[in-house]
Amino acid sequence: MTGGSLGIRAGSYGSLLNIKNVIAGGGRLLHSKSFGSVRKNPIIMLSGSREKERSLPSIWYRYLGRRNFSMLLLVAFAVLFFVLGSFVVNKESNSPNVDQRIGTMSMAHYINATRNEASRILGRRNRQKVGDGNRFQASVSKGANHPCANFTFPPPPPPHLRWIGPRPCPVCYLPVDQAIASMPSSPSESPVLHNLTYVHDENPIKTEPHGGSDFGGYPSLKQRNDSFDIKESMVVHCGFVKGSKPGHQTGFDFDESDLAGLQQFHEIIVASAIFGNYDLIQQPRNISEEAKRNVPFYMFIDEETEAYMKNRSMLDSSKRVGLWRIIVIHNVPYSDARRNGKVPKLLLHRIFPNIRYSIWIDGKLQLVVDPYQILERFLWRQNANFAISRHYRRFDVFVEAEANKAAGKYDNSSIDAQVDFYRTEGLTPYSEAKLPIISDVPEGCVLIKEHIPITNLFTCLWFNEVDRFTSRDQLSFGMVRDKIMAKVNWHINMFLDCERRNFVIQAYHRDLLEHMPPPVAVIRHPPALPNIITRERNQGKKIPRHGKDRRSGSRHHHKASAGNRESNFF
Repeated sequence: MTGGSLGIRAGSYGSLLNIKNVIAGGGRLLHSKSFGSVRKNPIIMLSGSREKERSLPSIWYRYLGRRNFSMLLLVAFAVLFFVLGSFVVNKESNSPNVDQRIGTMSMAHYINATRNEASRILGRRNRQKVGDGNRFQASVSKGANHPCANFTFPPPPPPHLRWIGPRPCPVCYLPVDQAIASMPSSPSESPVLHNLTYVHDENPIKTEPHGGSDFGGYPSLKQRNDSFDIKESMVVHCGFVKGSKPGHQTGFDFDESDLAGLQQFHEIIVASAIFGNYDLIQQPRNISEEAKRNVPFYMFIDEETEAYMKNRSMLDSSKRVGLWRIIVIHNVPYSDARRNGKVPKLLLHRIFPNIRYSIWIDGKLQLVVDPYQILERFLWRQNANFAISRHYRRFDVFVEAEANKAAGKYDNSSIDAQVDFYRTEGLTPYSEAKLPIISDVPEGCVLIKEHIPITNLFTCLWFNEVDRFTSRDQLSFGMVRDKIMAKVNWHINMFLDCERRNFVIQAYHRDLLEHMPPPVAVIRHPPALPNIITRERNQGKKIPRHGKDRRSGSRHHHKASAGNRESNFF
């Protein structure tokens, strides 16, 4: 705008009125000679070119006026800050320090936890691992041509916008069709171990004071230790020791109508379980049509849960609830519902002997990403055959044990006995000496697995620890993993817990949901009808008018309009 503060500002767009002595000439705005109020100073006219250069700001000031000149300065400063800010961001994105924040961002920014020892260890690990680290990248093992090769996490939110507790973080998934095309055509190589069979004993006998069960077969300490000596062919305890076929007179028995279906070949299955009527079934979302056709979803339930579902008309003779195929378990081997849940969780390869991949999710979780995309992201892209998320806060078994005792997760003396036993076997608190192992404690509610001999052995031996000691599988995971890794070149993909929260949503357990107060109903009353009696009383009185009625038309017109509105109402 021109004329500076000499004009009168009107309207919201800053137009100027009553500006005199301003004419247009040659595409520029020129001041008239008679415009004496902005006459040039004689001293400035007589000064040299250097003085004229110094006077340029005052000329701009006179042309633009005080207010517009201030706005111009603000805009200039804003542009300057934007350019400098972009330069700093680009500089940081090219700095090796960004790649060093994997531990800190995953443990502190995305879950709002404090900067602890894990952050320092993980940061150092990634400095050593990434030689050309120019960016904070999600790990990609398929080369630079992978569509997600350049995926980076966004910067953490400002402190006042961070969530309290753990939360999901972005994950780069391939489209479903590309994920399906990424499926390996042949099984992964199983290091050393090629032939794995299982102990069968019709009359297992407990010979040692340690725990165990008829279902697990009471393996002795010698048998336990021998099972960690990895060989080409092995025979190990792995549940279902009674009977000739898992689920048939073994404890944890299936209906005869289900046994044949469990023997069928599938590339991929998704499985879950609810025992003790502990959870409500969560229906998967965002599942592709391809997965609905080719990936069966199995839900294992006990007789208690079955009775509840039938009483609520949630289960009929079809044994289907949404996408889930319901498998009812009879003769459960344990009195503890959570320990019963560890059977399908860790022994899926025994229940389904002819599948390639499985995704296990706990009964409280809702799957919200397609199975093909999950497998591509956490197994195939990483060249891994077993994946599990690490705990969002704890990474030391001793710390995890104390947290379990404090939360009353299990009998304290049993937890102490298990940890003390592991201590005698060489378990030490987690430290950077264990790198590249980044955590000893998983968030074990999701297991992503390729069914090959070495991964089947791992889950067998993990189950044996759950059968012998407490059902808290987080305590035994690291010990079993480390003993196998000490013998063979094998690893587990322990991904970020915030990535797990990207593809599953955790719901409350059923008992908590039933004891929650119902949501407060919002009652919306209809608008009150006009008071006809008051209108009749005030009909002869002069009613003050507002808005447009006060400025438009004659008084007679207003009365006529009011009368028309009342007649229209009636």
